[in-house]
Amino acid sequence: MASVVITGVGSYAPNKILTNSDLSKIVDTTDQWICERTGIKERHIAGDDEACSDLAIKAAIAALADANVKPGEIDLLIVATCSGDMPLPSTACLVQHRLGIPAHATSFDIAAACSGFLYAMEIAYGQILTNRYKCALIIGAEKLSALTDWTDRTTCVLFGDGAGAAVLRKVDQSGIGIIGSDLGADGQFVDKLCVPAGGSRKPASAQTVADRAHFIRMNGREVFKSAVRVMDQVAREMLEQHHLTADQIDLVIPHQANRRIIESLSQSLKIPLDRFYINLDRYGNTSAASIPIALAEARRFGRIKPGQITLLIAFGAGLTYGSALIRW
Repeated sequence: MASVVITGVGSYAPNKILTNSDLSKIVDTTDQWICERTGIKERHIAGDDEACSDLAIKAAIAALADANVKPGEIDLLIVATCSGDMPLPSTACLVQHRLGIPAHATSFDIAAACSGFLYAMEIAYGQILTNRYKCALIIGAEKLSALTDWTDRTTCVLFGDGAGAAVLRKVDQSGIGIIGSDLGADGQFVDKLCVPAGGSRKPASAQTVADRAHFIRMNGREVFKSAVRVMDQVAREMLEQHHLTADQIDLVIPHQANRRIIESLSQSLKIPLDRFYINLDRYGNTSAASIPIALAEARRFGRIKPGQITLLIAFGAGLTYGSALIRW
């Protein structure tokens, strides 16, 4: 039996760092208020000359180098983002051209918000396993600062920019690599976290700009409750499906949205917090880039070793959600 493995990972974060103290000069907030409610201390912000594709390309270059794979070997490219360079074409097409990935490669974006990287991984896993493709590059990249209302203190403290990437390919060995995943979406919560305008429902107009409807809007209380519930649910289902106990999970990499959500998940799953990889304090919520940035860091810092099992868990606008198990 063959398996699909992650052969390389990489990440990139813009140089500019925006601290909580910096934000306190922009909106009515404090470092203490932000830390107590979110666990975030700072976030990276892309420059005016950096678009989503620029971040994606730098993370991809790092992942390709880690995997010792040339761009010409990629035949499937998926970019997970909700802050692409433009409504069309896809950011993946821009990345494909600039990286030098062959024109015959399948390249497209997916919009699953913070769960986007897990959605991309599931798609790539299935396509590689069926021999449709040989080598996939999946990227989670976001420039959320472009969608942030810097006058709204409830949301502007949360988000940051960055990108993470992974290279996937098949190996003739069973029981390693991606050993399971579970995805879903519950559309009844679409209005709890969204950008109301800019699509076909509310095209851009002078009124939508005046209403600041092109920025992220969030019902924090409802999102928090839904996130805690659904992340616990998909994590338990994944463990049950593969007959694993919490003690057998060596590392949990959750979507980095709020430290209190992560602490609640730790308690409900009875997995100690020191077995969770948390970099939220340094990046904030980078949506689809959140998990791959954490994954690349965890590997770089020696938190992931051969034979170990890692559990990935995410939720995002939609409400999308997902989990995945990887044996290294």
